[in-house]
Parts: sequence; C-alpha cells; structure tokens
Amino acid sequence: MKKILIIEDDYTVSQKLKQLLDNAGYNSIILKNFENSYEEIKRNNPDLILLDINIPNENGQLLLQTIRKESQVPVIMVTSRMGETDEIVSISYGADDYVTKPYNPTILLLRINNIFKRLENKDIVCTYKDLIIDIKRGTVKKEDIEITLTKNEMIIFNCLLNNQGKIVSRDDIITDLWSNSEFVNDNTLSVNIGRLRNKLSELGYENTIETRKGIGYILL
Repeated sequence: MKKILIIEDDYTVSQKLKQLLDNAGYNSIILKNFENSYEEIKRNNPDLILLDINIPNENGQLLLQTIRKESQVPVIMVTSRMGETDEIVSISYGADDYVTKPYNPTILLLRINNIFKRLENKDIVCTYKDLIIDIKRGTVKKEDIEITLTKNEMIIFNCLLNNQGKIVSRDDIITDLWSNSEFVNDNTLSVNIGRLRNKLSELGYENTIETRKGIGYILL
C-alpha cells in the first residue's frame, strides 16, 4: 500500500484529504509537527507528499528545496494560491505537479495514480557519451560523480536524448511533458531547460544543449 504524507495546516482540508486517500486505498498520514517538518518526512518515508505552500514555520516551497537536496520522492503542491509565479517557482524547485484549491478530488486521485504508474514503468538505464542515466532513479552519473534531476528535467533530457542530433521543438517537449501528466507552460519549460543545462555543466558538459532560436533545442 502506497504511503502518502499530507502536509497541510488546515485541519478541515487535511481531514478531507485523508478520507479521500484512505477511501482510494492509500495509507495516508497527516504531518502534525511543523517545527521539524523535514525530520518528520524522513521518519515517515512516504511514497508521495501532498504539500501546501502556506505551512507554519516554513514556506512550503523552501521545504520542497530541502527535500530535493536528498530525495526524489514525488511532491504535489496543493495550494489556494492562483498566481502563475507560484507554479513556476514550485516546478523549478522540483515539484512533480501543482494543484490549486478547491481541487477536483477525482482529478487529484488521477494525478497521484499517474505519478505512481510512471515511476513503476520507468525502470530504464541508458547512456549519453560517458554519462549513465538512470531514468527511474532520476540520476545522471559520471564516474564517481552523480547528480539528481527533477522529474521534469529527466523527461526533457530523455526527450532530447531520444532525438539526439535533431532539433526538438518547444511544443514537442511540452507535449512530452503533458503526456507524462506534467502540465507546464512556455516559461516553466525555459526554467527547466536552464536547470538541466546547469546540472550537465557540473558533469563537464557545457553547451551540450543548444537553442535554435524560434525552433527549439538540440542535444549535441
């Protein structure tokens, strides 16, 4: 049974989420200690986290940053904020999805299910030059150096890798993200491309993703 951790300080909302998830067959837990949120996350070791942006003591997006330093556990931001900026920041920090309140319970369950399906189906290891790419773990390794990619970064890298030497349009990459239940716009794509470039640079591959202005990107 998949364990889902609910990080939400509104008692009514958290109880409704728990009931929804329990009824759907998940083992849901509500985080209650907001003074040591990250330690509680590690202690519970969830398979997925539903994280509100507005939580006591720490901004949810900053907590997401802390999580991503050590873990690629799927995180869905659940928030009442409607601004596009919050969505861009959340995705750039490594969120797997972004849901605004009031949310449709059926759609939320579908998004959770899609994330779990994708993780189960992507047990693939491939190579790019002297890099070893573990798609399921979300890692890229060169000798003893290993970096972690967010799910969106890995989808983008895999899309470019599958078309290496060919120009891939921005629309095609966004379509690939959407087909993996990752709802992004043009701005968030640019953010993720920039982060992917920086991480590849850490492994000695600078300028390996070229921009073809007005067309798209190409992995050299």
